[in-house]
Amino acid sequence: MQRIYLTGFMGAGKTTIGRYLAERLHVPLLDTDEYIEERIGKPIKQIFAEEGEAAFRKYERELLRELPPDKVIITTGGGMVIQKENRDWMKQTGTVIYLHCEFSEIVKRLAGDNTRPLFSERDLHRFEALWKQRLPYYREADWVVHTTDKSVGQIVDEIIALIKQEQ
Repeated sequence: MQRIYLTGFMGAGKTTIGRYLAERLHVPLLDTDEYIEERIGKPIKQIFAEEGEAAFRKYERELLRELPPDKVIITTGGGMVIQKENRDWMKQTGTVIYLHCEFSEIVKRLAGDNTRPLFSERDLHRFEALWKQRLPYYREADWVVHTTDKSVGQIVDEIIALIKQEQ
């Protein structure tokens, strides 16, 4: 098994699935958003507010190249895929799995969450446009796993089956 990158829109389940997948496979988990927060010393929302989205995307790009080459599950931020060089790097250094979730389910999952700088329940039109804009990038993944209406266990089992199929 090589690196496994979990991509998908915010609320698709990357962090939760990543935790359980890493546990089942007995490999480390690295969450790129958490890593950036630790490295920069402030929450993502604060980075966006003080430095802007462009600075955050630069941190993402730099971090991706610093990751250890070991067997690891890497959960990416929802916007990691918008930069072509990030998509290319992930494909070159691991297996990319897109966790797809229907938009209506994402809105339910994120209801009341004020920690995400690009999510606003007051502007769902703009939020849906962002989701649609990123879909083609997500679909460049090696595999697509649907997370809507599935349990964490079902999703993890599906991913493990895909990994075994690749070996």
